[in-house]
Amino acid sequence: MQLDFSFLNAEILSAYVSKGLLFSVQLTLVAMIGGIVLGTLLALMRLSGKPWLEAPAAAYVNTMRSIPLVMVILWFFLLIPLLIGRPMGAELSALVTFTLFEAAYYSEIMRAGIQSVPRGQVYAGYAMGMSYRQTMQLVVLPQAFRNMIPVLLTQTIILFQDTSLVYAIGAYDLLKGFESAGKNFNRPIETYLVATLVYFAICFSLSMLVKHLQKKIAIIR
Repeated sequence: MQLDFSFLNAEILSAYVSKGLLFSVQLTLVAMIGGIVLGTLLALMRLSGKPWLEAPAAAYVNTMRSIPLVMVILWFFLLIPLLIGRPMGAELSALVTFTLFEAAYYSEIMRAGIQSVPRGQVYAGYAMGMSYRQTMQLVVLPQAFRNMIPVLLTQTIILFQDTSLVYAIGAYDLLKGFESAGKNFNRPIETYLVATLVYFAICFSLSMLVKHLQKKIAIIR
């Protein structure tokens, strides 16, 4: 079999791939922002020292981190409509699932970031008359976020790669766009190869950005 990439012109890519790429990027950004916000709350709950906050947060994080993402995607897509009484749709289901799933991983990253801030910073905040919330908001979290930026972005790269799993519920992502083009032109091998190169180019570029940020943060420290 001879490979033929001539059919993959700008018009074909725009018609089949651009929509999928847009959704993959949208899914990544929504899951990243929502996951970091929810993950930070989970991290604060686990570090609160209050068992009634620690226990549910730990249970949530450990449960999500112990289940394959594709299983969670299928659970939400198939079971949640039964609970709410109406279908959610593949795209909305993917947005919700990824946000809730990634929150468990971002939670562990943020917990490590918060614990990396010297306790002296917390005591200094208390000495200035700050409350626990003010100390976390104004002293600890800004330093934790700065320390964890490279790790958060690395997790986001993994998140972008994992968006291809929404193919299991029929959502139209980047991989689905290439797969549709391959079926219509009877060239699946070529389209999968190009999809691999596109994923590699995006993730490799983001990895180089993370390395650059790591060097800058190391200089600041």
